[in-house]
Amino acid sequence: MLTRRWFGACFICAGVGGFAATEAAAQGAPAGQIKRKLLKRTETGTGNLVTLLMEVEVPAGVEVPRHTHPGIESAFVLEGEAELYMQGQEAVPVRPGEGFQIPPEVPHGVRKVEKPLRLAITYVVDKDKPLVTLAPA
Repeated sequence: MLTRRWFGACFICAGVGGFAATEAAAQGAPAGQIKRKLLKRTETGTGNLVTLLMEVEVPAGVEVPRHTHPGIESAFVLEGEAELYMQGQEAVPVRPGEGFQIPPEVPHGVRKVEKPLRLAITYVVDKDKPLVTLAPA
């Protein structure tokens, strides 16, 4: 049975409980500003892994706090501009047509959202763990 939990941490994450995609309040952004849509959920057939394909929209001016995921995040920028920061690396701009990947459990976030941002994101994560966990600053 799919359930609902609220995780307020990430514009690119949806609230999950059994990985049901639902709206979630994003920390640092007024409720309802971030739009998330689960496009596809697929059991991988490998242990506890699940693949989630999502579309996410973030308005200009919203900052996403540092957070982690229990698996790999692969994103493709459809529209907009922002700066991605990841622990242990220099911050980089992200623009339409560019992609990026975040390894499991690596703290990261997004800031300087100059233009509204629209992303296509695929997560391959442990379905028994929260999709997003806040990371200390």
